[in-house]
Amino acid sequence: MGIHEFLSYFNESNLTRLLDQYRSLGPLPGLLIPFMKSFIPPLPTLVIISVNAAVYGLWLGFLYSWIGLVCGCLLTFAIVKKVAGHPYLVRWSQKPKVQKSLTWARRQAFNYVFVLSLFPLGPFVVINMAAGLVQMRFRSFLLAVASGKAVMVLCVCFIGYDLKRFIAHPFQLLYVVLFIAATMVIMKRVERRFM
Repeated sequence: MGIHEFLSYFNESNLTRLLDQYRSLGPLPGLLIPFMKSFIPPLPTLVIISVNAAVYGLWLGFLYSWIGLVCGCLLTFAIVKKVAGHPYLVRWSQKPKVQKSLTWARRQAFNYVFVLSLFPLGPFVVINMAAGLVQMRFRSFLLAVASGKAVMVLCVCFIGYDLKRFIAHPFQLLYVVLFIAATMVIMKRVERRFM
C-alpha cells in the first residue's frame, strides 16, 4: 500500500465509520489513550484530544481527555517520587549542573508544572519526572497539573470540536489566548493564597 492509497483512505465516510467504531467502545479509549500519553511521548496530544471532542462531544471529550492526562501525570510523578531515593539517582543529583537545575525547580515547582502543563506540545514525562525528583508535594503537583491540563484540554477541545468555525474565522482564536492568560493570572493568585 503506497502513501497515496493510505491518504485516500481518509475520506469523510471512512473517517465517520472509524469515529463510530471508536465511540462504540464507550469511554475507555477516551480515557486510556490520553493516559498513555504520559508514558509514550510521541503520541500526538492535539490529535488525541481533538478526536475525543469529535467523538464524545465537547464536554465529555474534555472530561475523558483531562482525566486520562491527569491520571497519567500523577502515576508518573508518584513512581519517580518513590524511586528518587535510589543510590544512582542520588549520585546523579549531586552533580553541580544537576544541583543548580534541581534548586531552581524546587523553588519554582508549582509555576514550572502549571505553565508547562498549559502547552499541548511538550515533554510531559520530563515535567512529571522533574517534579518527582525535587520531591514536590503531592497536593501542589495535583493542583498545578490538574489546572494546567484543564485549561489546555478545554482549549484544544473547543477548537477541535468546531474546527470549521476556527478555520473560517481565525480571529476567534484570540478568545482562547485571552482565556489562557486569565487562567494564568488566577492560578498565580491561588498559588499565593494556598501554597
